[in-house]
Amino acid sequence: MKWTIQLGIAVALVAFKGYASIDLSALSASEAGMKISQERKLKDKGWGSSEAEVEMIIVSATGEKNERRMKMRALEVIGDGDKLLTLFETPRDVKGTRFLSYSHISKPDQQWLYLPSIKRVKRIASANKSGPFMGSHFAYEDLSSFEIEKFDFKFLKKEPLEGVEHFVVEQTPKDKYSGYQRQVVWLNTKTFQASKKEYFDKAGNLVKRLTLSDYKLYKDKFWRPHSLRMEQLQTKETTLLKTHAMSFGHSFSEQDFSQASFKRMR
Repeated sequence: MKWTIQLGIAVALVAFKGYASIDLSALSASEAGMKISQERKLKDKGWGSSEAEVEMIIVSATGEKNERRMKMRALEVIGDGDKLLTLFETPRDVKGTRFLSYSHISKPDQQWLYLPSIKRVKRIASANKSGPFMGSHFAYEDLSSFEIEKFDFKFLKKEPLEGVEHFVVEQTPKDKYSGYQRQVVWLNTKTFQASKKEYFDKAGNLVKRLTLSDYKLYKDKFWRPHSLRMEQLQTKETTLLKTHAMSFGHSFSEQDFSQASFKRMR
């Protein structure tokens, strides 16, 4: 049985050898998953800083919509995870709310939420990062940058998705506080960008599905999805993140993402 499984993996790998820019033919499923993920990370290295105008639309099972506008600033950190600052601008009940996230490679992420109604900064504990972000269907941990060291990988298969070939890779979080048992991601074999991602809870149930689309190319190298649709499969509710504008090359520094600056912002 073991020999049959290994042979099946080998045949699948040979089937797409040469199609992508990496050779996976001699690798095990875990090695191939790691190789694909390393290429994914490498192709998105060097973007520096970005700012985006984003609309969040939370849709209930009955179709009722809750719409919010926010500005998202990101800073690439060499040798560690990226930093993200989210500023809510509308509607009135969330205006002034701010979210700051430090992703890390070798230690737990750090996240803070400023609530203007009580004028306090709330630290998001590692044990609570599986909770919903601002009432949406994105968890706090979904907002961390993708870091290879946080997962174990396994190549599952190659298959077309909407007519485009994709690698299907399983990634298992190493963090004991993650709300997920595993995640399965579909990566475009040419751009290595994610088109779909499925999330499985600790009991192994498929609970959420993220669809990423409307990709645009920046600086002739960096692809960014302008539409992210997260579905909560049990409740039939969704959250849509729509990017209306994005720019790169800002003069942000780490000081702009410091906790001190975060607390002083108006």
